[in-house]
Amino acid sequence: MPIVHVSMCAGQSKTYREAVLDGVYLAMRDALQVPDDDRFMTLTEHAPENFRYGSAFGVERSINVLYITISVFNTRTAEQKAALFLRIAEVLSQNPGVRPEDLFVTVHDLPKENWSVGHGRPFA
Repeated sequence: MPIVHVSMCAGQSKTYREAVLDGVYLAMRDALQVPDDDRFMTLTEHAPENFRYGSAFGVERSINVLYITISVFNTRTAEQKAALFLRIAEVLSQNPGVRPEDLFVTVHDLPKENWSVGHGRPFA
């Protein structure tokens, strides 16, 4: 049951933004076997003057960088997360054409007792 947030510089089309969210969802389905319709996702656009990036770690990013944050249960393995990173890059490079250099992805592992998914009840 991941929850995803994508941050990006404003100016891309609705079709582009939808392809980003759909692509991340597809990658999670493939790499993490998330359930059908497990689409807890948001996307935030930032004005260029409020959006920063750099070339740290030897990666030449552009203004089109996507910061993708994914929170998951702490039951995912390092191998699953590596497969997820690769699959996101594969899917988003195909559609909507995101350069792999412009993907900055973090995964936050959280114990199930840190989640409430409805009705004010803890998940665990």
